[in-house]
Amino acid sequence: MTDQTATDRILAAVDAAFDAQIAFTQDLVRFPSLRGVEHTAQDFMHEAMRRRGLAMDRWTIDIESIRHHPGFSPVCVSYENAVNVVGTWRPETQTGRSLILNGHMDVVPTGPLKDWTTPPFEPRIADGWLYGRGSADMKAGLAANLFAFDAIRAAGFLPAAPIYFQSVVEEECTGNGALACLTRGYRADAAIIPEPEDDKLVRANTGVLWFKVTVEGRPTHTRVMGEGANAIDAAYRLIGALRELEARWNAVRGEHRHFEDLDHPINLNIGKIEGGDWASSVPAWCSFEARIAIYPGTIAKDAAAEIEACVRQAANGDAFLRNRPPEVQFHGFFAEGYVLPEGTEAEATFTRAFTEVHRRPLESFVTPGYLDARVFMLYADTPCLVYGPLSEDIHGYDERVNLDSVRRVTKTIALFIADWCGLQEASR
Repeated sequence: MTDQTATDRILAAVDAAFDAQIAFTQDLVRFPSLRGVEHTAQDFMHEAMRRRGLAMDRWTIDIESIRHHPGFSPVCVSYENAVNVVGTWRPETQTGRSLILNGHMDVVPTGPLKDWTTPPFEPRIADGWLYGRGSADMKAGLAANLFAFDAIRAAGFLPAAPIYFQSVVEEECTGNGALACLTRGYRADAAIIPEPEDDKLVRANTGVLWFKVTVEGRPTHTRVMGEGANAIDAAYRLIGALRELEARWNAVRGEHRHFEDLDHPINLNIGKIEGGDWASSVPAWCSFEARIAIYPGTIAKDAAAEIEACVRQAANGDAFLRNRPPEVQFHGFFAEGYVLPEGTEAEATFTRAFTEVHRRPLESFVTPGYLDARVFMLYADTPCLVYGPLSEDIHGYDERVNLDSVRRVTKTIALFIADWCGLQEASR
């Protein structure tokens, strides 16, 4: 356990560098690191880590190197610019426990720019909040990882165990970035991911599947619509069947610990739909893309089979679709959920750091979204603590992160490093 004098020095160091930390976070937000174009932001992060004296590793994800891993999510896009960056701190003599500090660089699309108060990649500060796409999800967390480390050194100490700073891609769509770090050999005694979780610790997290359904129709002129088959109408009938599947999965939430008190833990989102070629022609085609959650302990392949069976059964009951079966394709997330067990030494250490900073008990909660923590929990037997700042409207307009919360998160991570990894005097 870190003594109070060292604790006070570390906390003061976070405060002293906090303006620089927020300026660094703003620099990160200025990079429009959408899927497929994250590499320039990763170059920036690489340089930031290199300047801190870390041993650097940067590589483009090779799908073939992870394709056969049970945690792999299938993709149908180019990985030409899917670049991971890892910076490693190694002490001269290791006496503490190793740590991974992970965060994702990719951000989701902005939606119509007209609905943002200010441009999404021009960060602004107002009333104690930092605005911009990715400010909360999760560039503030990426910056907190680095500046927590800076605070340790500014306070006159060095971490006494290896720390791996991971800046990954593909978190918003597959999780393959974190998985590629694992298959490259990066492992540690614990991991922290400072996702925007409102100053709380994630206890359990759903898995996620992405899939696409393609429907064929029979085109005719609209004056003889009855002779055709409208693919868009048929797609909506299939969506209705999938809504029934969603309801069935939610109905058994009482069988899944940590999820029994959630009103609607399994969310089916129809995220994209397109079809047809002409307003006066019965549409010959339609496709829609969807995301659905699954409970921890549910095998992704089993859930996918249920989705396929649901679509097949709905098509068999449809006069037109039974002769033209829809195609179901899984691409993107094919990820299973996890539960963080209570009583780990990592959580006990984290609780001490949290309490010192927040001056209140640590709360945990369940989130029905995706987290890269599943890579560490399911495939590396590594306790992964997902905890991060207060935020609003992530994935929406005017995404923002609370700056006081970011300060608390940075302090908590810094104290966790001190306690978990141990400290050596910098003069050594």
